[in-house]
Amino acid sequence: MSYDRYVAICKPLHYGTLLGSRACAQMAAAAWGSGILNAVLHTANTFSLPLCHDNGVDQFFCEVPQILKLSCSDAYLREVRALVFSFSLGFGCFVFIVMSYVQIFRVVLRMASEQGQLKAFSTCLPHLVVVSLFVSTIMFAYLKPRSISSTSLDYVVAVLYSVVPPAVNPFIYSMRNQELKHALWKLMS
Repeated sequence: MSYDRYVAICKPLHYGTLLGSRACAQMAAAAWGSGILNAVLHTANTFSLPLCHDNGVDQFFCEVPQILKLSCSDAYLREVRALVFSFSLGFGCFVFIVMSYVQIFRVVLRMASEQGQLKAFSTCLPHLVVVSLFVSTIMFAYLKPRSISSTSLDYVVAVLYSVVPPAVNPFIYSMRNQELKHALWKLMS
């Protein structure tokens, strides 16, 4: 999304050549490939652990920290290695997003038209809100100290990063639709 916004705002005349079907396929393949690699790493790491506690997980889905709590052995080093790998993948994506938006904001702030600036910002800000929500909650979930870990806090954080961003995504991106804005405004007033 950030690269699409970057090309649309910073290089609008080259949009068709920079974001053709081949580029989109390559970006999708990179995203899917890194997601699959990350999932395989966590799955292999988890299945290689001996589990001695009951098999009930205190979550609404099986996330890695909850499964690691069921292990008999000390899984700290394995968890750290998996988190470092996941963090490296995520940090690479985050840097790419930040670099794209820095370039976008540099171009937008040089625009003479205030209306053009507002349109560009209204295109970019929804994506930044969703990404910020996802990144901040996932970082809190996986990097919080164990001393503040509680079942209810884990539930809330898991919902925030797994349910809320996909649920608000269509709503946020459809707010550019004038009919929806008017209907929402009518409903609220």
